[in-house]
Amino acid sequence: MPGEIEGVNAMQLGELVVSIAGRDKGRYFIVVNIINEDYVKVADGDLRRIENPKKKNIKHLKSEKNIFDELSIWLARGKRIRNEDLKNIIQNYYPDFKEGTL
Repeated sequence: MPGEIEGVNAMQLGELVVSIAGRDKGRYFIVVNIINEDYVKVADGDLRRIENPKKKNIKHLKSEKNIFDELSIWLARGKRIRNEDLKNIIQNYYPDFKEGTL
């Protein structure tokens, strides 16, 4: 699949993850860019918007085992993603997610 890293801590575009380290610990994000085998860029559409995703070491992220295939394809093809799309995806899976929290 496009936008995938091979290995133990493999991350994919469009994958839902939670931060386990740093000041954003406990926040849910979606992988929006894969830099290399150690780093990805993540966004949540709220505090970390798609225009300015956060660079994170994959050791500081835990996969929620949810990959949004349509979003993954859009990201791989360079299609414009809206912040609302990211927020809605996270809110659909985690109803307790509120803007500016978690």
